[in-house]
Parts: sequence; structure tokens; C-alpha cells
Amino acid sequence: MKLKIAVVPGDGIGPDIITEALKVLGEVGMRFGHRFDFSFYLAGGAALDAVGEPLPESTVLGCRDADAILLGAVGGPAWDHLEGRLRPEQALLGLRSQMGLFCNLRPAVLHTELSSACPLKPEIIGDGLDIMVVRELTGGIYFGERGITDDGESAFDTMTYSVDEVKRIAKIAFEAAMKRGKKLCSVDKANILENSRLWRRTVVEVSQEYPEVELTHMYVDNAAMQLVRDPGQFDVIVTTNMFGDILSDEASMITGSIGMLPSASLNADNFGMYEPIHGSAPDIAGKDMANPIATVLSCAMMLRYTFDLNSEAEAMEKAVTEVLAAGYRTKDIHTEGTKLVGTRKMGDLIAEAVKSQK
Repeated sequence: MKLKIAVVPGDGIGPDIITEALKVLGEVGMRFGHRFDFSFYLAGGAALDAVGEPLPESTVLGCRDADAILLGAVGGPAWDHLEGRLRPEQALLGLRSQMGLFCNLRPAVLHTELSSACPLKPEIIGDGLDIMVVRELTGGIYFGERGITDDGESAFDTMTYSVDEVKRIAKIAFEAAMKRGKKLCSVDKANILENSRLWRRTVVEVSQEYPEVELTHMYVDNAAMQLVRDPGQFDVIVTTNMFGDILSDEASMITGSIGMLPSASLNADNFGMYEPIHGSAPDIAGKDMANPIATVLSCAMMLRYTFDLNSEAEAMEKAVTEVLAAGYRTKDIHTEGTKLVGTRKMGDLIAEAVKSQK
């Protein structure tokens, strides 16, 4: 099978971690008989420096021509003085919008080998954590009407959702729940917001198509509290753009390292953009210090959700687990008694683990 992937390394450590992820994908291709066709494009600060805009039309066209997008990271202090459409982060918003990527899947998994890094007490995390946050990505308050008065004394941002927007994200969340523990928690603020009452009513309507899934509802403030009080109660969470932005970051920190977590942004046809959730970390760029595991796991999500290659995805995930179990760690997750390695060595170890699996 030939798989066309648009690769957008981006800024900071983006090129470092992308290189290692492609190395691991190469071993997956060799083992399972797939051919990966990688095409490289500029976005973010790198694009600003090269052509004066964060998301060149050539990048958009190249991404549209691909089967999936693999993104490193964008932004950094070098471009903090820029405003509006020239911000490097506009590349992310532009790709999400132009590719119709309305669904963000962000798993928060606590690997047993890294349980000591979790900030919660052992009795709270129990046997570990495995939560999937399904976030609506192209609607809500981030994309609603906004403005500021001429005198600068008042401003507004509008949260708007249609029934169709809620239905499509709810269906993806229910499908995810069907493949996991058949439990779905919908998070809203229906006690206050009319928008959330429409959200809840629509999710309940969609639930009729999935009688096997146990649906619960939770107000967002309570959900934030419950994630640190009893995170094990959650399996799949579905919520709005802003609430999902906040809760997925909270869930990621419960796992102990933001450098370990992948994400997927999908459209209605399962075309996706895959990226680690961490930033560009320009202070360690090119120093062989970055953790490539989140990017490797993002590639595993790509294989599973866009290409429907579950065995290949499991091989990548198993390889990461094996390397961690053997005690290897990059600096961000290194503790006394474990083996400190750099970015390139970690990539080599995971690629070798894929190659040597029975």
C-alpha cells in the first residue's frame, strides 16, 4: 500500500522529532509491506522566515493532495512580536479550517513505567489511566462572532453551535466509545448556557443510535474537579472547543509528561492532521534532547484512524512500551535508575523494537 503523507516539521524541535518518527514509520513500512511517500512543506515561523506568511498556499495544496498530514510544532519567541494573521499559530488554525478538521482526538494515557511522574497519589490513579478526549475543533467561541468597541472598553466573543455540528462530533465520540469501554461523558454547562442546552439535547438524540453506550453528562467545572479527584471514572469525554481545550490540557498533565501525548484532528472522511500536543521548545532544538515519543504515537494514531491499519499502529505502540519497559528515557522523563538517551537514540530504539517484534 502506498501512503502519501504531507510532512510539516515546523519550528523548534519539530524537525528533530519528525525525523525520528519517520524513522520508525520506515520500519513499519518494511515490516508490513507499505510504501510511505513523504512530501515536506513549510508552516509556522519557518514559513514566515522563508516566504513571509505562516501558511503558504503551496503548503495548503500539498496537504490537500496527501492522504494525511504529520505536523511537528509551530511558533516560538522569535515570532512573539508578530500579531494577527502573521502569528505562526495561524498555520494551525488555517490547516484545521481549510481541511475541515472539526474533530480533535487527544488520548491521555499514563504508561505504567511512568506512573511515578503522575502528580496524583498512587491510590487515585490505581492501575493507570486511559482517557480519550473528543473535542469539537472548528466551532464554538473560538470561531464565533467577536468584536471590541471603538473606545476599547468592551469586547465580546460569541459561542455558537448548530445541531448538525453537535451531531457530527457526537457520532465520532460514540463510535470511539464503542471501540473502547462503551462509556461516554458529555461535558457542557447546561445549567447556565442556552448553547449547552442545545448541545446536551442533541447528544441525547444521537445516543439513541448507540444503545450499548452508557451516556452521562457533567458540567465543565465539575469535570475539571473530577479529573483530579477520580480520573479513572472517565473513558471517553466529548465536549466543545473551549471546554475541550482546557480539559484535554488538564488530562495531559495528569499523565506526568506532555512530551508523551499525541493527537489527531480529523474531518468527515477521516483525513487527519497528526501532531504531538507539546510546543516547539526552541531552547532545546537541535540539541538531541527532545522526546520524540508523542510524535511516534501520533503516527500510530495516523495509521489507525486515517489508514485503518490497526496492527501497524499496535506495533508502534508496543515498541514504545517495550523501550520504556527497558528503562530508556529522554531528559524530560528521566529519573534516577533509568537510562538517559537523546532524541536520535530514542528513535533508534523504537525503530529497532518495531523491527524485532515477532
